[in-house]
Amino acid sequence: MNVTAMTLRLDGMTIPVETGGTSRKAKLTIDRDGSLQLKAAPDVEQAELEHFLASKRDWIYRKLAEKESLHYEPVTKELVDGEGFLYLGRSYQLRIVDIDDRRVRLQRGKLNLPRALADPGYKHVIAWYRTAGLTWLKPRAKDWAKRLRVDPQMIEVADLGNKWGSALPDGRVRIHWATMQLRPALVEYVLAHELAHLREAHHGPTFWQLLTRAMTDCDQRKAELANTGAALWHGDQAQLS
Repeated sequence: MNVTAMTLRLDGMTIPVETGGTSRKAKLTIDRDGSLQLKAAPDVEQAELEHFLASKRDWIYRKLAEKESLHYEPVTKELVDGEGFLYLGRSYQLRIVDIDDRRVRLQRGKLNLPRALADPGYKHVIAWYRTAGLTWLKPRAKDWAKRLRVDPQMIEVADLGNKWGSALPDGRVRIHWATMQLRPALVEYVLAHELAHLREAHHGPTFWQLLTRAMTDCDQRKAELANTGAALWHGDQAQLS
């Protein structure tokens, strides 16, 4: 079987085309990382394939939007010395400490949890992610807002269920606390993505063009997010036997 490859463009997206086989039907697929691939018979004209892609535009953007949702298998944590917790892409060991303090703190490469808060301590660790995350996000939100020419009214860190983030009609941008476990480039992708929604509510061509102009490698970041996001902790507790 003679198989050849080419590429097509749609709204700034590069779509590889594999031609070969005997089927007359073109087939468009979206991989787990959000990348597109088109398969077609070798004698199909390029103009016909371009028309086919254009007819699938709404389907493509709907599926890409679904890929943006946060899908994960439950990852559990124990509140014991040595348990690892990710923050901005690095793993920090938990340390239960006997100190007169009421806050979780990241100090000297350790995530310190006061023993007085250890039971139940999960909510205090999550509260730390929210506080530390907001401190980290605020200055970066100003930078990305300037690049995207938007004016967010408030940046919040919260539990957003199966969403990495959200942009509300009143100008608030919310980021899931679990996002703060990702490496900085991916956290900034989520942040910039939601800020872009303040100008373009839907995942259409204008939205992706806006985001790509501000973040030229957004496609690579989006693909990495799809591949790594499922391994994050979302507050699930290990069950004691």
